[in-house]
Amino acid sequence: MITLHHLNKSRSKRIIWLLEELGVDYNLVAYQRDASTFLGPESLKKVHPLGKSPVLEASGYTIAESGAITDYLIQTYAADRLMPAPGTADYIDYQQWMHFAESSAALPLLLKMFVKMEGAETQFISGYADAETAKVIGYVNDRLDGKSYLVGNSLSGADIMMSFIAEIVGQNGEFEKYPNIANYYQQLMSHTSFKKALQIEAEHDR
Repeated sequence: MITLHHLNKSRSKRIIWLLEELGVDYNLVAYQRDASTFLGPESLKKVHPLGKSPVLEASGYTIAESGAITDYLIQTYAADRLMPAPGTADYIDYQQWMHFAESSAALPLLLKMFVKMEGAETQFISGYADAETAKVIGYVNDRLDGKSYLVGNSLSGADIMMSFIAEIVGQNGEFEKYPNIANYYQQLMSHTSFKKALQIEAEHDR
């Protein structure tokens, strides 16, 4: 049995979505962030030393990091459906988007979020976050012009990874500025498995 250790308001919603899309049985163990520190509980450290989420337990493995979990699940259950064939141009594109979600795109967006949470801006961090966000999110918006998905014409793991980025763009009130990302996120939300993931996440978010 697969077990997903899920922390509310975290990247693990993507893994719920992927598991629902795969249609595999899994057990969800939910954790709540501390209301004042926004950190995960100490009990998560019993699962993984860093105490972060998502963490997946499957076939004797304990896997951390969203990208690694996504790659493992797709390679195991849907290599013929949710990823392009290795050795193709689409596969190279797919790999780039898989890593882009947690590297180039995530840092400036999360910095903007942290600055807002702190309530006090520093000139460097605020300026850097704004400039980098405009650059990387503008790039994504341009790449999505006339497209429903990032790679090819169907859902892939790259879209599941990038859904977190698209969601943050919306939370920042910037869908009007990036209409292609807004349309893309609506397309992702049309998937039944995505809607189920939203429902499951809401049920475990106090």
